[in-house]
Amino acid sequence: MYALIIAAGYGSRLREISDSKPLTPIAGVPLLELGVRQARAAGVERVVVVTGHQAIEIEKFLPSLSARVGIPVVSERVRHWSTPNGYSVMAGAAKIPGDYLLMMADHIFAPGILDRLARQGTKSRGVTLAIDRRLDNPLIDPDDATWVKTDADGRIEAIGKTIPEYDAVDCGAFLATPELAAAIQAAIADGKSGSLSDGMQRLADAGRAATMDIGEAWWIDVDDPRAHAIAERELGARLTT
Repeated sequence: MYALIIAAGYGSRLREISDSKPLTPIAGVPLLELGVRQARAAGVERVVVVTGHQAIEIEKFLPSLSARVGIPVVSERVRHWSTPNGYSVMAGAAKIPGDYLLMMADHIFAPGILDRLARQGTKSRGVTLAIDRRLDNPLIDPDDATWVKTDADGRIEAIGKTIPEYDAVDCGAFLATPELAAAIQAAIADGKSGSLSDGMQRLADAGRAATMDIGEAWWIDVDDPRAHAIAERELGARLTT
């Protein structure tokens, strides 16, 4: 199993703490390293990290990270890091033969979430998204969240930051097949911006986007100083690295 970690963005909301969001430490461990360690614990044997903003610094970090975690961690640089995140998915997926865990560099998950997600694949799914149905979860930033509307079978009907109705939030972890990158490319050809959500919506419209409810498990998107402080406080108690 491969993992693809998106680490190309600017990270403007965390700039007062760190110039590079993926290298921002949480309890002394860079966010990117936490992600790679969690992927390895879920059975991942090789990680592709898509770089963009401050790519050189992140790419220099990867060899030592690979040595510490004991699996290959390689980079793929997206041509224009300011483009929507779907371009990063396409760049990284082009280096992966088959299915993969797709993760965001600034998300942290309780043990077990990624392991469960890695075992969700079936031929009836083009992608499976980890979701949280606790819409009142205090760790969710409603101004930055990607919302999800599901049907009675747990399949995605709609996904996006501004959809009018929703019953879950996107946790930022996916079990993807090659269909996802193809769907993003098709969405771009249809005039969409090229976001990951554009590709997800296209798969949802085809009935190929499933979900996995994380239940009461803990996760956080470390996107701003408030979330950073929470993650620093909770890491020792909640997570193993």
